[in-house]
Amino acid sequence: MAGKYVKISFKDQGIGIPGEILQSIFDPYFTTKQQGSGLGLVSVYSINTKHGGYIDVSSEPGVGSTFVIYMQASEKELVAADGQAEVFPITGDGRVLVMDDEGFVRYAASEILTAVGYEVVTVAEGNEAIRLYKEAKECGAAFDIVVMDFTVPGGMGGKEAIESLLEYDPEVKAIVSSGYSNYPIMAEFEKYGFSGVVAKPYGITEFAAEVHNVLTGHGA
Repeated sequence: MAGKYVKISFKDQGIGIPGEILQSIFDPYFTTKQQGSGLGLVSVYSINTKHGGYIDVSSEPGVGSTFVIYMQASEKELVAADGQAEVFPITGDGRVLVMDDEGFVRYAASEILTAVGYEVVTVAEGNEAIRLYKEAKECGAAFDIVVMDFTVPGGMGGKEAIESLLEYDPEVKAIVSSGYSNYPIMAEFEKYGFSGVVAKPYGITEFAAEVHNVLTGHGA
């Protein structure tokens, strides 16, 4: 690991990770959750290593875990390209319901959207999203837009949830998200009843722009 790196640490006070499985947590499809996909940490590890980074983890059962991410630091001076204006995330306002089975994805989506002006509520699967959407609309605090993961292992994903939401509210505005760019839904989202699409991992500028475009009617 020669060179300069940016170090980011995440520490929790959870149940910890037993030593016998600590070396397996980045293996594809390895999970201890009954409804987990085993792809969350794999995605983090893959993205970071492809950019020349490294991840270290330490854990003590009953005390918690610490993840340390090292990202290569660039020594190049940032110079704006001639004739190109600096791009900032589009701000907005309104209530957004985010549904994704991965906790770190819900956190990232919430942080991004909150930072650009939205009020955000997150849920883990489709049934919960449908329930909250109906409750919010019936009590006068309707969600302006819903962002849903297309597939949820062991639960209701966006494909089924959007069908129920459209039956309840034909005017619902929904964005589908997925980490699998080759899914037909990514190119044919309107066919499934969605108004927009965003790929994971979320890019701040692109994510904020898609939410704004769908809300204002400037989407596809």
